[in-house]
Amino acid sequence: MRGTTRPISLHRRLIIDLMLASRGVPFVSLARAIQIGPLLEARAAAVRPPGFAALFVKAFALVARDEPVLRTLYTGWPRRCLYELPRSVATVTIARVENGEDCVLPQRVSGPEAMSLAEIDAVIRQGKEAPVGDVAMFRKIMRATRLPFPLRRFAWWVGLNFGRQRANWFGNFSVTSVAACGGGQLLALSPGPFIINYDVVRPDQTIDILIRWDHRVTDGAMIARTAIRLEQVLNGEIAAELRARPVPGRGPAEADLGCEAARQKMTVLSGPQA
Repeated sequence: MRGTTRPISLHRRLIIDLMLASRGVPFVSLARAIQIGPLLEARAAAVRPPGFAALFVKAFALVARDEPVLRTLYTGWPRRCLYELPRSVATVTIARVENGEDCVLPQRVSGPEAMSLAEIDAVIRQGKEAPVGDVAMFRKIMRATRLPFPLRRFAWWVGLNFGRQRANWFGNFSVTSVAACGGGQLLALSPGPFIINYDVVRPDQTIDILIRWDHRVTDGAMIARTAIRLEQVLNGEIAAELRARPVPGRGPAEADLGCEAARQKMTVLSGPQA
């Protein structure tokens, strides 16, 4: 059958490079449904609720703050070792349309455990809405993607094998989702070591999460405990921060009325899609 040859776009080249970099990671997965009723109530009462991607970025970073293994990378140079980061670096997969083509780009969030939800959400929204040239992480990774093949391979090798550079390029965890497009479990790939995927919220206020991890770094028992802690943090610290967010231009009584109205028309909005 005679077909049509099309050139590979720069954004598609990035995904090809990313898949090549991810093929050697021995990923294992854990799926679990968690109950997030308190989080949903707090989020519905917020005047400017952050996207779910921001909620999961901060929740995982808070869990990782107390669990160093969740801030640990596997590196291969100058010798194979585990490299522990002092703080989390998240990457959020951002879906965009560039030059008429669907593409995904990784937005970097450094130290999310010390940031407010509003700050994290602003970084993610910048990745969704700002021109590619205005986003530092996008400029950096597209610059590498434009390199000729031999130089590009070398740049990826450096980024994958040196702990400090691996943290700068890929972080210690990624957050991704297709909830905005109807949901489903996404068996995503990444240079690792941790990937969190969240689904759409169900009517019973549960949400399915899927955690994929590099088995060279940790084992299933640690990830099972992490899923439990994620549920606790989402309904605890994250919900508390949402409730404590000030309402601009309103007094306490007006804010309470606004919260009650928001509860009555509670909506569940999805974060950025992968």
